Amino acid sequence: MLKLKAIERNISFEKGKEKWAYVLQPELYSRLSEAKTISEAAMRSGISKGTISAAYAAISETIAAWATEGHSVAVPGLGIMRFGVRAQSVEDVNDVSANLITNRRVIFTPSVELKDELKRTAISITCIDRDGNIVKQTGASDGGNVEEEDEQGTTTPDPSPSNPDTGEEDDDGGLAG
Repeated sequence: MLKLKAIERNISFEKGKEKWAYVLQPELYSRLSEAKTISEAAMRSGISKGTISAAYAAISETIAAWATEGHSVAVPGLGIMRFGVRAQSVEDVNDVSANLITNRRVIFTPSVELKDELKRTAISITCIDRDGNIVKQTGASDGGNVEEEDEQGTTTPDPSPSNPDTGEEDDDGGLAG
């Protein structure tokens, strides 16, 4: 179950004015360690922790090596990751340099199976007023749309059933579909 909280916040940007609204955000859990992940995978698969650990390390190193060489790399069972950059643009070719890069990014495109799992995940919302009091708890039925972020940082909604995303890459590194 995906747990969300709706916290009442002042969303006014004008000094001295108040405009209160409930803002949804996921409840964040603790980060699970690599050791916990390996332990759970060993338990679920019946493979020893040592073997899972070695495979986990090898897969991680392979993904990092290939991604830093410019490949989009499949992360088994999860999706595709690649590296990208955000950079300023210039009109004159003589001004092009690495100094234009404002940040480096990891871009992840979830697999169809992962997006489908997220769509099926139940949602619980706890509403908290400006004084910190719980004022409502509810479930949610939102249709399960899943957005993806593209390299420019814009989000696109889940494709319609008439144009499904296969999650597979074509030969040019883009998504086939």
